[in-house]
Amino acid sequence: MLRITKQTDYGVVLMTLFATRRSGEARSARDLALETGLPLPMVGKILKLLVREGLLASQRGARGGYRLGRPAGQIYVADIVRALEGPIAITECVETGPGECRFLACCSLQPTWVRINQAIQQVLQGISLEDMAPADGEGCGAAACLGGAQKSVHALRQLAEGAA
Repeated sequence: MLRITKQTDYGVVLMTLFATRRSGEARSARDLALETGLPLPMVGKILKLLVREGLLASQRGARGGYRLGRPAGQIYVADIVRALEGPIAITECVETGPGECRFLACCSLQPTWVRINQAIQQVLQGISLEDMAPADGEGCGAAACLGGAQKSVHALRQLAEGAA
C-alpha cells in the first residue's frame, strides 16, 4: 500500500492550519499542538523541517512563532512531502535512477514505474495549500480533506485516461 508517513500527514495538517489563518499571523508550536491534538515534540520536529526547507519562517521573541514562508497558493503538497520525506519515489529504481538499480538487467518495469511516479508527483504538485484550506477559514475540517481528496481523484483519473 502506498501511504505517506504520519509525520507528513501531520505536516500537511499543520501547513493547512497556517493557510486558514490571516496572512502573517505567527503561531507557536505549543498553540499548534493544542489546536490539533498532536504531540508537541512531533509538532516541533515537523516545524523545524518545514523551516529548513523554506516552507515556514520562524521568528523568536514575544511576537515570535511560525508563519508561512510564502503564499499558500505557492506551496504545494509535493513541497511538504519532499520536505518531510525526501524525494518522491515509489521504487528504488525511480529514486536512484536506471543506472543504479541492481535488478535493471532482468527487469523491464523501470519505464512504467517512472510514469507512475511522475503521475503521482504531478498530482501532488497540482494541489496547493490554498486548495487544501477550507473556504471559510475555520481550521482543517472534513470539508477541506474531502475537497483535496476529490481534486486528487479527479487529477488521477485525468492522468489515467491520458495514459490509456
